[in-house]
Amino acid sequence: MKENKYLQWLSGNTQSIYWHDSAVQKEQVTAFENGAVGMTTNPFLINSTLNSDRPFWEESLSRLQKDLQGDDKALALIQMVTGYYADALRPIYEKGVPGKGYVCAQTNPLHTGEEDVMVAQAIVLSKWAPNIVVKLPATKAGIRAYERCVEMGINAAATVSFTVPQVLAVGAAAERGKKAASSKGISPGLTIAVMMVGRLDDYLRDVAHDNYPHVTENDIRQAGTACFKKAYSLFAQRGYDTFLMPAGCRGAYHITELAGARMIASIAPKIAEFLEDVNVFEERIDLPVEPGTVERLSSMAEFRKAYFEDGMDAREFITFGSTNRTTDQFINSGWNPLISYRI
Repeated sequence: MKENKYLQWLSGNTQSIYWHDSAVQKEQVTAFENGAVGMTTNPFLINSTLNSDRPFWEESLSRLQKDLQGDDKALALIQMVTGYYADALRPIYEKGVPGKGYVCAQTNPLHTGEEDVMVAQAIVLSKWAPNIVVKLPATKAGIRAYERCVEMGINAAATVSFTVPQVLAVGAAAERGKKAASSKGISPGLTIAVMMVGRLDDYLRDVAHDNYPHVTENDIRQAGTACFKKAYSLFAQRGYDTFLMPAGCRGAYHITELAGARMIASIAPKIAEFLEDVNVFEERIDLPVEPGTVERLSSMAEFRKAYFEDGMDAREFITFGSTNRTTDQFINSGWNPLISYRI
């Protein structure tokens, strides 16, 4: 094991929960030895492990039907991988600690505007194991589907999410869903609102280069962090118990600046490596981003959409730049390759 003292500190000495963001088995082992207690996957990550680590999956692949096609094939491959990890994490899950012992499985990214299709698929995914968390997109239709899933007691995470308006809509939907579930005698499951902080930075960087030269690289690197801290404060004010999840991180700073939050942090192996060099163990979630940075970022219309509570209407979530980029990756580097994968 390669020891990661920062991750061990984060997961062992703060209320922050560490989930591993990869489906490669060797990477998973290292992560869990350093404090990880859950996993995020998506179609891209499933495709990545099947291609990079096929010998490990060969025996499982041999048990699948050879004539599977289309979505049936993609779902079978996703179930094979997430099912393996759901079994591996079951002992952690059975301890009953909120946020620990789960693995994510994502619905088809080709249907981000189709509520009923997403709900139907979420029901299928949720039946694979009790510690499966179903990931749905934080589009208008996706958040409606998310609320319905929460009402049914399904563990749910809203992903393809980058902004304060999105996670606030998710938090409110989770509250409504849990109330409805409880009224029916259903125990609500785990609820998560993802904020892809690094992917927001990536998008805003391109926008700044094109239109806002006064916005510096240092400003851009703090955009996702500023949005997360704003959302975290608003969740606390509104009493939402849904876990915020920083994801799509691009540097150690995306984790160190949020350390100490009541959150589930999705940390990829590359970011874990960056964190190996961090030797200052400090909870920084309550330290604000420098006002001048937020002021310069706020000159960008796209940042205002992401940062302010009323920056976007739910109808705009599906057209936000980061949403389009990420959905395209999940389709063309994830779901479609799974459909064509050689079993």
